[in-house]
Amino acid sequence: MKISPLMSVMQAAARKAAKPLKRDFGEVENLQTSRKGPGDFVTASDKRVEDILFTELSKARPGYGFLGEEREEVIGTDTTHRWIVDPIDGTTNFIHGLPHFAINIALQRDGAIVAGVTYNPISEEMFWAEKGHGAFVQDLNGLQRRLRVSTRRDLADSLLVTGWPHMGRPGLKTFLQETEILAPKVAGLRRTGSAALDLAYTAAGRFDAYWERDLKIWDIAAGMILIRESGGIVLEPDGGEQVLEHGRIAVGNEVLLKTLIRTLNPAYAS
Repeated sequence: MKISPLMSVMQAAARKAAKPLKRDFGEVENLQTSRKGPGDFVTASDKRVEDILFTELSKARPGYGFLGEEREEVIGTDTTHRWIVDPIDGTTNFIHGLPHFAINIALQRDGAIVAGVTYNPISEEMFWAEKGHGAFVQDLNGLQRRLRVSTRRDLADSLLVTGWPHMGRPGLKTFLQETEILAPKVAGLRRTGSAALDLAYTAAGRFDAYWERDLKIWDIAAGMILIRESGGIVLEPDGGEQVLEHGRIAVGNEVLLKTLIRTLNPAYAS
């Protein structure tokens, strides 16, 4: 399948940034780490990867703005476009030697997310989507296929994924209420440690639905367009639509997502 010039730029930047990241992962025990806050780690790799992404994306599209996790926002001369980047989504997995993390790149145009890439440098799975052109994945063998969200309609048949508040994060009480409500009603609940890959896997139909709160824009921007271009719906867990503004997200096919939101409502009412 032929990809657009924009997607070529995004994928090339992700692959270039992944090279030192893979080397660092191979020497994870020797990484220099520091804490940004309770339970929120940053490594030299985060900063190195973001520097590469900034350089490559800025070279390819001069003037675009840039918002990344590890630096102050750069306001571009082209104020209609902004890159949104998470150099390592799943940093805690990364520094513990778990090969489940991703590089996230999204492009925002006039406030709307129009393209996204989520790349796991260890499995070499590249997920991508562009507005109006569908969502796809390419594996390490170069095989490509189109993504479609799951068609399961009943919670009892569904495997859901989420993230729960750990040390220093708000919302634990609400999360425990959510899981108490959902656990008896679903086929399974999972927590992987990477919002980016949770969204990509839901776009691929591996999970049937995903919800989480207290997220940042760079965690979810790329995944939102993956979901939409794979036929899914993106809302807040309470049914709202200001996902990027509030950092709360729930995704899946239309029927299952409505059921999920309705089922979760008592947790918010209480």
